[in-house]
Amino acid sequence: MVAVTAQAPAKVNLLLQVGPVRPDGYHDLVTVFQAVSLHEEVTVTPAREWGVSVEPADGTDVSGVPLDSSNLALRAARLLAERAGVDEPVHVHVRKGVPVAGGMAGGSADAAAALVACDALWQLRSGLDGLAELGAELGSDVPFGLHGRTAVGTGRGEQLVPVLTTASFAWVFVLGSAGLSTPAVFAECDRLRALDGRADALGDGRLEAVELALRGGDPEELGAALSNDLAEAACSLAPELVATLAAGREAGALAGVVSGSGPTVALLAGSVPAARRLARELAPVVGAGRVRTATGPVPGARVLEPLV
Repeated sequence: MVAVTAQAPAKVNLLLQVGPVRPDGYHDLVTVFQAVSLHEEVTVTPAREWGVSVEPADGTDVSGVPLDSSNLALRAARLLAERAGVDEPVHVHVRKGVPVAGGMAGGSADAAAALVACDALWQLRSGLDGLAELGAELGSDVPFGLHGRTAVGTGRGEQLVPVLTTASFAWVFVLGSAGLSTPAVFAECDRLRALDGRADALGDGRLEAVELALRGGDPEELGAALSNDLAEAACSLAPELVATLAAGREAGALAGVVSGSGPTVALLAGSVPAARRLARELAPVVGAGRVRTATGPVPGARVLEPLV
């Protein structure tokens, strides 16, 4: 019996612009993803029947992870098997290092890792583009979990164009005390916009500013360009985020932004040592268990090793 383990990264949105609601119920997005060095690990093992289990890494709360057929990693494995004509159930074991419902695409990383692991286990050689096409059926962030690095996402976020940058950036992430529902945050964004009649503009120059900062590799310039249209809605639903962002700035962060739909707060530091100092400053304020340091960009989903 052979088990295969794959790893996939969390993401932070350097930019998240939210357009109008589409006929299919989704919003048009323009986003810049960066993969960071918080990871999910997924191990797939041949089994008599399909199943899934989960364990925490680094104290991650896994109480909200479903252990039934709705689990995204298990859905990914079964979808690949169905499309490839494979009749070999697997047990999917997830080791979670990314916050649940935290706006960092932990579930999507699970799906990306499961696709890569099963593809290797069954020796399908589907290719990255083929797996990304399947991943888009599972969730908007899954293709980026497969590709990693830094990329502009459009459509629902699943249409990716790589952003070439040789720079590395240092981050401190403050996890929320409770998760936020992505649909609820988008609904709150729509509600707040309707109240004051704001337009859903996408082409306002913010994307160009982020791309320029990435090419230049200057963390201060990138910090000035960070932007998230969902931040107001996330803060409306979780008001403590306002204090967390303020605490990050006071502790020396170059800039802070709500990651995706929240409630994780991403704080940009000038260097890895600066990120460590920032984390030490924040730990007594927000709780040491809620602070993580990471760097980005990092590669997308990849097989770690087959276990015989």
